Amino acid sequence: MSRPTDHWFEPLAEHMGSAYLRYSFTKGTAQEVDHVVEALSLSAGDRVLDVGCGPGRHSHELARRGIEVHGVDISRRFVEIAERHAPPGATFERADARSLTVEEGFDAVICLCQGAFGLMTADGDDDSVVASMARALRPGGRLALSAFSAYFVVKHWDGADFDADTGVNHERTEVRSETGEAMEAELWTGCYTPRELRLLLARNGLQVTSVSSVEPGAYSHAPADVDSPEFLVIAQRPRIAGGAAGGSAR
Repeated sequence: MSRPTDHWFEPLAEHMGSAYLRYSFTKGTAQEVDHVVEALSLSAGDRVLDVGCGPGRHSHELARRGIEVHGVDISRRFVEIAERHAPPGATFERADARSLTVEEGFDAVICLCQGAFGLMTADGDDDSVVASMARALRPGGRLALSAFSAYFVVKHWDGADFDADTGVNHERTEVRSETGEAMEAELWTGCYTPRELRLLLARNGLQVTSVSSVEPGAYSHAPADVDSPEFLVIAQRPRIAGGAAGGSAR
C-alpha cells in the first residue's frame, strides 16, 4: 500500500473514535451486507476489499459469513478500532484510497456510506478512488459503491451549501467523542446523478449493471429516484478477452 497523505477527515475520525458507531446510520449494517452479498453473488471463501472501511462494521459482518475481507481506511484510529474487534477472516490496514497499490485479484470491492468515495478535498478525489478500486478487482470481479444523491440534496436538504458547479455539498455540523466532547466540523461531500456515476465508472473501465436508490439500513433494488439520499451502484470489471461481460466468475 502507498503511504497515506493528510486528509481533512482524519482529525474528525480521531475525535469520534468508536463513538462513530453510535450514529443511527450505522445501525443497519446487517441488512446492508445481506443486500450486498446477494447483489455481488458473494459466498464463503471469496475475497473482498472494503475501501474506506471506517471502524470495520461491514468488514466484520462479511467475515462472520466466511468471506475474507481486507479493510483499508485513511484514519489510523478507525483502523485500530476495526482490528481490535475483528473476527477471523477480517484484516485491516491504514491506506489512502486515492492511491492504493493493491494487486488485482479481489472477487469484489465495496465502498459504502461515503467511505473514501465522496469525502472530497478541494481538488476532488473520486476519480482516483474509483481507479484504485478498479485495479484491485480481478477480471469479472464486481463493485458495490454508494454515493450521495445530488437530486436529494437539492430537493430535500434545507440549509445545505450545495455548489451546483462542482456537485459538492458543504455542511457545518458537530461530532462527539466517546466521552461526549463536542467538536465543530465541516464536511465536503461529492454528490452525483446516476448518469455521472455511470460515466465515472466507465471512464475507469467498469461496466455498471444497476443503480438503485437506497438509504442506510434499507438497501434494495429500487429504481433511481429523487427522494432517497443515496445511490447504490453495482458494477463489474470486464472479463478477459473472449469472456462474457455479465455475471461473476467462479
